Amino acid sequence: MSTEAKKQIIDVGDGAAIPRKSDRGLFTAWRIAFFGAIGTIAYLVWSKPDPYLNIIKFVPDGIAVTFQVTLGAILLAIVIGLITGLGRISKNRFFNGVASLYVEVIRGIPLLVQIFYIYYALGTIVKVPAVLSAIIAMAVCYGAYMGEVVRAGIESIAKGQREAALSLGMNGRQTMIHVILPQAVKVILPPVGNEFIALLKDSSLVSIIAVADLLRRGREYASESFTYFETYTVIALIYLIITLFFSKIIGVMEERVSVNK
Repeated sequence: MSTEAKKQIIDVGDGAAIPRKSDRGLFTAWRIAFFGAIGTIAYLVWSKPDPYLNIIKFVPDGIAVTFQVTLGAILLAIVIGLITGLGRISKNRFFNGVASLYVEVIRGIPLLVQIFYIYYALGTIVKVPAVLSAIIAMAVCYGAYMGEVVRAGIESIAKGQREAALSLGMNGRQTMIHVILPQAVKVILPPVGNEFIALLKDSSLVSIIAVADLLRRGREYASESFTYFETYTVIALIYLIITLFFSKIIGVMEERVSVNK
């Protein structure tokens, strides 16, 4: 067996598959799905402007809210995940115990229940705006998954790296910041990208607490016009285009990171 550390890919979450040129089948499927979805929307708008063009004009502000919730939640989730991941590998029993308890509890509660709890249950104590409640709930939920991704990424780095850094006079903190984490980032990038895409899709759940995201705006249009089939077809295609677009961006980032190794 080679003494070189094997490349480890952590596949966590239910996000869209990341298209890589090395996987021709998946890369071809991505192109068919992405351009097919764009072409389908274009054809529907051209062939039947009413209602398809009207739907397209009605939902852009919902797309903006979807991105607002997703970006806010993923940034907060990364911070929570980093703290949790470090806690999970900590030798401090208290810190490790708290992080482990957080992961077990949060991963055992459905995201929708967490959204309801923060907005409605905690709302009886502290009134929190719907958008902020959605961001907090999704960040808390995905922070637990991010914590496991960070933990796995750090543990994938060969122990010799840590030992070499310590032998050069670095302390534990310096070793983690300057040696371990920079290498772990390259390992955890794909699963973090998958979590981002999964979070983007799960952001549709926030429409249940009256956040005017893409799905909520689609529901409003459908209830006014009774064009349920047409509206939800467009909404589904928009979600597909967005998720496939970001999966491609993440794939490109991953390839660039691999080249720079």
